[in-house]
Amino acid sequence: MFNTSVEAEVNSVARFVLSAPGILLALTVHEVAHGWVAYILGDPTAKRAGRLTFNPLAHLDILGTIMLFLVHFGWARPVPVDPYNLRNPKRDMIWISLAGPGANILTAFVLTRLMRLLTGIWLPGPLLYLLSFGMYINLILAFFNLIPVHPLDGEKVLVGLLPLGPAYRFAQLERYGPLILIVVLLFDQMVFPVVRGTVGLLSSYLGRWMMSF
Repeated sequence: MFNTSVEAEVNSVARFVLSAPGILLALTVHEVAHGWVAYILGDPTAKRAGRLTFNPLAHLDILGTIMLFLVHFGWARPVPVDPYNLRNPKRDMIWISLAGPGANILTAFVLTRLMRLLTGIWLPGPLLYLLSFGMYINLILAFFNLIPVHPLDGEKVLVGLLPLGPAYRFAQLERYGPLILIVVLLFDQMVFPVVRGTVGLLSSYLGRWMMSF
């Protein structure tokens, strides 16, 4: 998705520094969106925990953030949600879970509009890299989180969509979710890039579509 001429203008140290704002923005809007939708649907848990803030320090998970910097896959500290406060827990958890990826896609779209606006005025290489990486990492985070494995958002979406019996049985796998996710990512990294390939392809196509108008 990145323009090679832009990368050529920005050395590796600068790229690492310029990637930080995009990563922090992506993690923050993702978690704040979860919390706000939960609050709108009747659960004040995230608000009481101080998680409805755009201060990224409130949302960072150390390992997940390091993973985002190193391999561009990662996660934030999950926003607390109490389903018992929701009016329709099964349905509402779907919307709460989709809010994070949706916020990332919306953020990516805003960044593409900003790039298009500044391109006609003044957009030096480092700033272009900062904005384009911000768009890219928001799309990556959105699609990665739709994988139906706990603790990712896709697992809760699938539980909400399944009938009660299958949903209950699938939810019992939550305890193994982190282990399954680690195995999948190791396989992806060392054997065949199924996750990276799929998530990267979807992010690339959507990013190009956003930039096309």
